[in-house]
Amino acid sequence: MWYSAHVKIDLSDHEKLVAERTGERLDRALQTALPEMSRTAIQRMVEEGLARVNGRREKSGYKLHRGDEVTWRVPDVIPAPDVLIPEAIPLSVTFEDEHLIVLDKPRGLVVHPAPGHSSGTLVNAVLAHAGEDLTGIGGVERPGIVHRLDKDTSGLMVVAKTETAYASLQAQIQSREMERRYLALVRGGPRWDRASIDAPIGRHPFDRKKMTVMATGSSHTHRDARTDLRVLERFPGFTLLEAKLHTGRTHQVRVHCAYIRLPVVGDETYGGKNTDRDSTLSSELRAALVALGGQALHAHRLTFRHPLSEERMQFMAPPPGDFQAVLKQLSVTWTAPLDDPWPED
Repeated sequence: MWYSAHVKIDLSDHEKLVAERTGERLDRALQTALPEMSRTAIQRMVEEGLARVNGRREKSGYKLHRGDEVTWRVPDVIPAPDVLIPEAIPLSVTFEDEHLIVLDKPRGLVVHPAPGHSSGTLVNAVLAHAGEDLTGIGGVERPGIVHRLDKDTSGLMVVAKTETAYASLQAQIQSREMERRYLALVRGGPRWDRASIDAPIGRHPFDRKKMTVMATGSSHTHRDARTDLRVLERFPGFTLLEAKLHTGRTHQVRVHCAYIRLPVVGDETYGGKNTDRDSTLSSELRAALVALGGQALHAHRLTFRHPLSEERMQFMAPPPGDFQAVLKQLSVTWTAPLDDPWPED
């Protein structure tokens, strides 16, 4: 069966989409429309003529034009994804048993293979650490991955080592029982001590690499997103926030902070860049910001039930040294709050 689609930049509805700008690669457009398929599988599908533009066969790299119509047929047998190769990449393991691993991911490490990052990922490292028995748990291309962190976000993640653990941890995320808290150093000073940002997030209509808050009733695909924020420390021009996720949308903390005009320091995508060039800051602070080399966002606390014992488990990890160096220059002596529940109003 053939499915027709007019390709739109955010590919919000792959059954009826219209290209709104020129320049989108055919294979990338199809990958967004068919997230269950690997990039390699989609390129093979295009090569075999199972995907066409305006009824014609094109190459995977064909740049779509405004108004182009793409049709495709998913083959009965989808080509297997690229084989994941275990790689001896150092891991910071916080906890491990036969069911799961809790890791402190460094900034700069991609979680799973994706276009442009076919190796050198956290998945490759975990396969080398835990053995190939992990392969296929929760999915062939993202074995054991229960939730993700952005490449340039550091902090705690849990990886499942069994199907039972994977199902339990996934259920805890969906029921919002798993608690994930982040430290975010932002530029600016809010007037509030605590706030809840309830604003849906979707793919940016003109830049597919970005996410954005969508207006109520938008025709673009979006999903509900809620982030609770509380102030931990205030200092001139900056604020250290703790963010508690109620949902887990792509770039959620970064997008919500930018939305309320408190961009995360070092976030070049959502407006937190060039802080190190501010001449009003001390030379020591500017140097620390340059050394940061990325966004000041760290997943510092993770709480969930053990999939087998049902024991409540809580893990904490301090921010990386370069993050702490910035806090030091801001004259902050910070100790992680010890309260378990989020403070009630």
